[in-house]
Amino acid sequence: MSVSPGVLVAASDPWSRELLGQLVLSVRCDASVEYCEDGDTAIEACRRYPFALILAERELPGSDGLELLRHVRMRRRGPVAQPFILISSKADAASVRAALPLAPTAYLVKPFNAENLRERLRSLLLAPGENVVCELPTLEQSLSLERFLQTERDATEGAPLMGEVGAAVNRCMEASDINLEMLDQEFGHDPQITACLISAANSAARHVGMPCQTLMQALSRLGVAQALNLMLAVALQRAATLSDPLLQERAERFWELSRHTADGAFALAESLGADADRCFTAGLLHCLGDLALLRSLQDWHSAGGELGEADVDKALNEHGASFGSALRTRWRLPLELRNLIAAAYAIDNGVFSREALIVNLAASAARLPEEELPRLKDHKAARMLQLTPAQLGYLGRT
Repeated sequence: MSVSPGVLVAASDPWSRELLGQLVLSVRCDASVEYCEDGDTAIEACRRYPFALILAERELPGSDGLELLRHVRMRRRGPVAQPFILISSKADAASVRAALPLAPTAYLVKPFNAENLRERLRSLLLAPGENVVCELPTLEQSLSLERFLQTERDATEGAPLMGEVGAAVNRCMEASDINLEMLDQEFGHDPQITACLISAANSAARHVGMPCQTLMQALSRLGVAQALNLMLAVALQRAATLSDPLLQERAERFWELSRHTADGAFALAESLGADADRCFTAGLLHCLGDLALLRSLQDWHSAGGELGEADVDKALNEHGASFGSALRTRWRLPLELRNLIAAAYAIDNGVFSREALIVNLAASAARLPEEELPRLKDHKAARMLQLTPAQLGYLGRT
């Protein structure tokens, strides 16, 4: 298959679309993927363009995936049926029998195995022995770093993944005895995984009851299989890991700052009887914007843009906060969690929750050298919480 294939992905949930799209692009990086969130739009897209492959969820708003498949089969143009993978939450015999006369290429029941789907995609999108290599996009000659970052702010895919997270995802995908507690322990210090799964768990298709504000709450709602699939999608994204040493060094600082803030906030909150898990999450995610900016700088550098130490520091100072705010809003993180993350940077005049004061104090402690931590006794949040020296000790390095 020498021509770049067009692929239609139809799913109501944005994170489901992301997963399916990333699986396609991991097989054919040159694929042109069109995304639809309802069946009517998908049917109209099929009228306009003869896709090489369609991946559609059965449970679509408007015309459902079965109706989309029926439309595609009625418009058959050649001797070979258009490849169509139907994904459904229905595994009962009646639901499967209803689809069989329309001859879907595959009928997958959620949560499906993402690696098995990727193997199927290879057989559909690649000829035997074919290997597709895509060159990195180049920058417009007149594009400045400032203009590039302004555009990236509203389109960033988030932070890079820590160290061996990608390898850990693959290990977990292959394991047979993974449970929620093990996933929480394995990935609980990675800001990108935490934020993505919280966002996915709160998306419209799954949002029932109170919003998820911690990784364990998100894992419990998603389940092991779906959580692993989403983690794989995140790991497959372009620039999911940083290759530039300068950017790696800055990212390590922010990961360390995030971890110290999260761990300190958790320990202090637990000692005060506050919501320790929420404080941990807010501390972990408060550098998400800076990390996302570093990932965008990696894209800039990989595409041929010049990048020095002064450029990186200037970009972080001027754009880190706005990247974080835009990302948290676009991912629709719960407002209560967003406010708690903001408390890591400032608490203005007003009425504060104990959790906001705890996160603010933990973030301040994480930025101080170890020998200067005793100064925290005079910190506004410490005074408002009326902390004892023993309680302040929870903010020391661990």
